Amino acid sequence: MRARGENEMPSYRAPVEDVLFLLNDVLAIRRYDNLPGFSDASEDVLEALLNEGGKLAGSVFAPVNLEGDQEGCQRHPDGSVTTPEGYKAAYKAYAEGGWAGLSVPEEYGGQGLPHVLNTAISEFASGANLALTMYPGLTQGAIAALLVHGSDQQKQTYIPKMVEGAWTGTMNLTEPHCGTDLGMLKTKAVPNADGSYALTGTKIFISAGEHDLASNIVHLVIARIEGAPAGTKGISLFVVPKFLVNEDGSVGERNGVSCGSIEHKMGIHGNATCVMNYDGARGWLVGAENKGLAAMFVMMNEARLAVGVQGLAQSEAAYQNAVAYARERLQGRSLTGAKSPDKPADPIIVHPDVRRTLMQIRAFNEGARALMLWTALQSDIAHRSGDEKERRTADDLLGLLTPVVKGVLTDKGFANAVEAQQMFGGHGYIEEWGMSQFVRDARIAMIYEGANGIQAMDLIGRKLPKDGGRAMMTFLGEVQGFIKDHDEDAALKSFTGPLQAGVNDLQAATMWLMQNAMAKPDHAGAGATDYMHLLGLVAIGYMWGRIAKAAATKAAEGGDAARMEARLATGRFYMERMLPETALRLIRIKAGSETTMALAAEAF
Repeated sequence: MRARGENEMPSYRAPVEDVLFLLNDVLAIRRYDNLPGFSDASEDVLEALLNEGGKLAGSVFAPVNLEGDQEGCQRHPDGSVTTPEGYKAAYKAYAEGGWAGLSVPEEYGGQGLPHVLNTAISEFASGANLALTMYPGLTQGAIAALLVHGSDQQKQTYIPKMVEGAWTGTMNLTEPHCGTDLGMLKTKAVPNADGSYALTGTKIFISAGEHDLASNIVHLVIARIEGAPAGTKGISLFVVPKFLVNEDGSVGERNGVSCGSIEHKMGIHGNATCVMNYDGARGWLVGAENKGLAAMFVMMNEARLAVGVQGLAQSEAAYQNAVAYARERLQGRSLTGAKSPDKPADPIIVHPDVRRTLMQIRAFNEGARALMLWTALQSDIAHRSGDEKERRTADDLLGLLTPVVKGVLTDKGFANAVEAQQMFGGHGYIEEWGMSQFVRDARIAMIYEGANGIQAMDLIGRKLPKDGGRAMMTFLGEVQGFIKDHDEDAALKSFTGPLQAGVNDLQAATMWLMQNAMAKPDHAGAGATDYMHLLGLVAIGYMWGRIAKAAATKAAEGGDAARMEARLATGRFYMERMLPETALRLIRIKAGSETTMALAAEAF
């Protein structure tokens, strides 16, 4: 086994073929050609875009990932920030390729293509270089908020420049004393005579808050207007550009906003996570006064799905490198006899426990990717369909699945990065091999845009009971419908049986919470994370059922039988060895909260 040389680095290859199979064969994207933008993404266009996005990720973003992690961002005495070497050129290639406006309406310079396609490209970019991808990623959240809540003037002033990639965007929510509880925020906004506001306060953990990639940065900032009600009812949203914008759209004088420092973080070193100081900075109200929470949640929901994508992306990147290493690393002999008798030892991929580890990551990645794309498709339907019932159903599923995509994909993404690192033994702990970067970068995804415990509580406390449980009934109806339709299909027996068992556990957990959590809310709190993961297991299991159906059909039609059989084998592994975890999650939920809450705070 050769040692990794100075010029070697972790590799990344975008899973283009897998995404094409999911979009074309599993999700049947052509069924939605009646929706705006979908017919523009014809089969040829879809393939070309995914291939080009994959090339950008693999040949432009990935090569500067390891060095960017090692170099990090630098803040200078004047408050300016420089990104790692190679980032500016990589970002320029992204911007010039038109990737920032892939799913933005054409009237603002975008291409108006489906959000589901943008989601796939985001996975490629995030897998190749998460820290770099965050710069345009935050911009997309800002664009989404302005599209929904911005005035016509604000849309025309900011969105085309952000779509062009000339300007980037941020979200400024967190303050030193408040994270999740935004009602405690102290940043204040004082009205100016010209209709703008003067914002004063400090925001922390602001990703991409200051950098040298774009000529302007459009900050979306939540603050409290003087005299506004206390708590969340008094929150307003403002657009505060780094440089004021002249009437002709050009960049004007510097605004009163600056980077006070860069956070020293565990990972994503190539992204400038800033402390932002607002000193009478001029900002303009976005949406209605004291209604900033609604506008903020447009950004938050967009960001939560994007962070779920990040979790999957790090899992995929780590998996690819672990597989490459396991095929090469010679250690020990196979339990069933030497597989490489001409070598001093067999490659470690012959060992069952190594196979178990790699199969668990692979089975998760493929099923989670389908769930991610299916959820993004619901967003497209909810925003583009002309059928009110179809829109409502899609919106219900989108709301239910958003905390699951964010929470489960990032929890498992981090765990899988750790498992992939384990494949390298001691080399995995050495920085030059790059595996520790996947672990460190993946870790933040469990925390930001609402820590995963908050996602679980959002699911239990808001999404599950909303509209009398309509979203969960819709989801269960869809899964049960699939089982019923294919229950007699012998080729799918190994999928429908375990899926039904998982659904039974999910229904039992839902019923138990309905009967017990109202009287004792701590039961909901104690079981929330287990419930989120239980739902995630079933949702991914449902995706595997659909993948298996499409793979079996394609194989029967003579389409790449070896690849289809590999998919079916991976799916059977998920059904046999991963989906049964629903039973454990159910036991924990039914245990209630007594032992969880038994100790006094002083006893810890």
